[in-house]
Amino acid sequence: MEANVVNNTSTLIPITFTKGAIKELQKLVEQKELTEEFGLRVGVEGGGCAGMNYVLGFDKKKEGDEEFYYEGVKVYLNKAHGMYLIGMEVDWQDGLNSRGFTFNNPNASSTCGCGTSFGV
Repeated sequence: MEANVVNNTSTLIPITFTKGAIKELQKLVEQKELTEEFGLRVGVEGGGCAGMNYVLGFDKKKEGDEEFYYEGVKVYLNKAHGMYLIGMEVDWQDGLNSRGFTFNNPNASSTCGCGTSFGV
């Protein structure tokens, strides 16, 4: 298994992705034909029915971001969001009842039925 590194050091990435999520992300990167400056932004923002929403999308690196590589996918995470996301696993569901990315966050004290909103 490939090491998950930060800036080519041995520091581990604070979040993980399932094989299904990585496969879907790699497919999206190919479809969007993104340039090297783009990476997957994972973060949080205020709002949602439980208090905070997850952010997941392709973006350019911004001030305050840390850059990680997970199975070849470049990931940007704002340092301030790390305390809400450390230990989180991102998965991809492709079933009849649900389709999309899901978040398994051990830091969430409550979650909304939609799966994209949480409280701490």
